Parts: sequence; C-alpha cells; structure tokens
Amino acid sequence: MSHQQPENVLISLTTDEAVVLFEFLQRFSNTDELNIEDQAEQRALWNLCCIFEKHLSIPFEANYTEILRAARDRLRDEC
Repeated sequence: MSHQQPENVLISLTTDEAVVLFEFLQRFSNTDELNIEDQAEQRALWNLCCIFEKHLSIPFEANYTEILRAARDRLRDEC
C-alpha cells in the first residue's frame, strides 16, 4: 500500500552534527570530491541516515526505484 508523504520532511540535528555536515558538504561543493576526512563525518552521515530511516516510508515502497527516479528528475538542474 502506498502511503501519502508530506510535502516537506523536517529533521532535527544537533549543532555538532550540523557543523560537521556543513563542513563535509562545503568541502564537496568546493572540490567535487566526497571524502571522509574525520570519523565524525562518518558518524554524522550515519546519524542522518538513521533519521531518514525513522521518518521516511518511501524507501520501503515496492516502487521505490521509480519514486527515486522521479525525485531525481525533479531535483536535477535543467540544462
């Protein structure tokens, strides 16, 4: 059965998680390379994944691959 998902997903991060994730994403934005430079980055990403697992039912839908493709299409920059 498909569950209707809210338009927005609200997540809560600790200040430490937010700072570490900001630096990780900023570094990626500047270098186009995803590298874990500190174990804290790995922990913050694991914590974020756990938050998504708690709040999203979409990854468990039978048609998840289709849902993911459509979401990527909507988010992708138009060229």
